[in-house]
Amino acid sequence: MKKVVLKVALLISMLGSLVALTACDQAGTNNGDISTRQIKIVATTSMIADAAKVVGGERVSVEALMGPGVDPHLYKASAGDVSRLEGADVIFYNGLHLEAAMGNVLEQMAERSRTVAVTDTIDRSLLFTPPQFQGNYDPHVWFDVSMWMKAVDVVRDTLAQMDPKSADLYKTNADNYLEELAGLHEYVKTHAQTVPEARRVIITAHDAFNYFGRAYGFEVRGLQGVSTATEAGAADVQAMAEYIVEKQIPAIFVESSVPKRNIEALQAAVKSRGFEVAIGGQLFSDALGDLGKPEGTYIGMVRYNIDTIVSALNK
Repeated sequence: MKKVVLKVALLISMLGSLVALTACDQAGTNNGDISTRQIKIVATTSMIADAAKVVGGERVSVEALMGPGVDPHLYKASAGDVSRLEGADVIFYNGLHLEAAMGNVLEQMAERSRTVAVTDTIDRSLLFTPPQFQGNYDPHVWFDVSMWMKAVDVVRDTLAQMDPKSADLYKTNADNYLEELAGLHEYVKTHAQTVPEARRVIITAHDAFNYFGRAYGFEVRGLQGVSTATEAGAADVQAMAEYIVEKQIPAIFVESSVPKRNIEALQAAVKSRGFEVAIGGQLFSDALGDLGKPEGTYIGMVRYNIDTIVSALNK
């Protein structure tokens, strides 16, 4: 009798495990015919989420973990975020150590979910390796529109692989979007050239704009280096103030995802030297603006940034 009871208990336990595994399978990434429903996408940043929405169209539902004003360098996944990631068919993230504080979570997700870094196909020889960033690449590739087009390719190819029945749709959407991005790239280049060469200097809280500077002809300087995890010291502020006075730079910029206190301290340090430098406006660096506003899309954000930079530096 005891043997029978033990066998029944063992069978119940095995069935329970099977049910749990089946539930996990249903919430997993690549099971069943995905063409019969929307693909659930979770993106870490708003820039990636925007690309996924454009390429995926009505075939996808997209959620961004990091909204407007959020700093991805310091962002830590909450329990709710982990639940969202586990329920996704595919997770798109930037990579290149941008989501540094989420590294362990993304590694764990990669073991059981389709997890894709949108920067994987970018030629590493094109990437900056700032010495102060501990041997990692500069992750802010979206500021060179031509490089961000590679990320769009990754989104298109991933969705087409997951959902071959809609591959033509993803290709058409991506082709149209890439054409818009090519036009955006030319728009930024043309507007940058309206600033006298001696004034093409962008000073912000952290070095997010290096790819922008290389692509569009600006010198870029940041108080905090590539990652906001490092703090600017008093010596950094004083040295930058001397540089601004020497070069007679008319404007410096705050960033939407970085506290403005360091830039305000820099402005005060410049003023103490008898020179007035304006805060030329807020730039979007590590996140898009609010949804529903032009800067809430990647194209709108890039246009907003270059228009703000040109207006401030030409005064």
